[in-house]
Amino acid sequence: MRLPLVAAALVAALPVAGSASAEDGPFSANIAIVSDYAFRGISQTDERPALQGGFDYAHASGLYAGVWGSNVSWLADAADDVSNSLEVDLYAGYAGEAGAIGYDVGLLQYYYPGSYGPLYRAGAEKPHTLEAYLGLSWEFLSFKYSHSLTDLFGYTDSDGSQYYELGAEHDLGSGFILTAHAGYSDIRGQDNYTDWKVGVNKEYGGFDFGLHYVDTDLNGVDGAEERVVFSIAKSF
Repeated sequence: MRLPLVAAALVAALPVAGSASAEDGPFSANIAIVSDYAFRGISQTDERPALQGGFDYAHASGLYAGVWGSNVSWLADAADDVSNSLEVDLYAGYAGEAGAIGYDVGLLQYYYPGSYGPLYRAGAEKPHTLEAYLGLSWEFLSFKYSHSLTDLFGYTDSDGSQYYELGAEHDLGSGFILTAHAGYSDIRGQDNYTDWKVGVNKEYGGFDFGLHYVDTDLNGVDGAEERVVFSIAKSF
């Protein structure tokens, strides 16, 4: 069985925190408000605002672990017998450098606490998902590959699905950073699609402000249309 309208919601969320840095101490935290929680190009909050935050631990050896959360609505929107409004992500990995190349390898568990009704008791897959990832970076470029080790966000027989993403950033001066992202979702048994994002970030008064244009090549999918997302974030 396949969760109704999951194809429209198209998966849950990725932590914005990523791996932590041990330069200023092993512990760090982050909090953010976004006008729309867009993950891999798809809104997780029906294009409504989200409050997000997380905690990270980074060891000097390169080992790190963290937890990150956000309000979501895509599961409850897709099925009346689901009561869920929160996503919790747990991740751990190892980050380091080999010459000019940075690398990051780890595991990420997406968890959606709540109650799941008759549809799931009848055999539908729950959305909890485990992914392995490998990230590489060089100067202003970054690349990340994610591979699902379980069924992906409720899709039946979708383990082994993959996501590829390429990012770039450029300092525009006066504290403005131009950022760009392109991603490709290869979901087993589903339509593959491409997403992209471009915008600017600006640090001011200890806060990081962001304004980004987000879109996908999906047609007729709620939450996948072109839109502009505004964010305010703070790290501790």
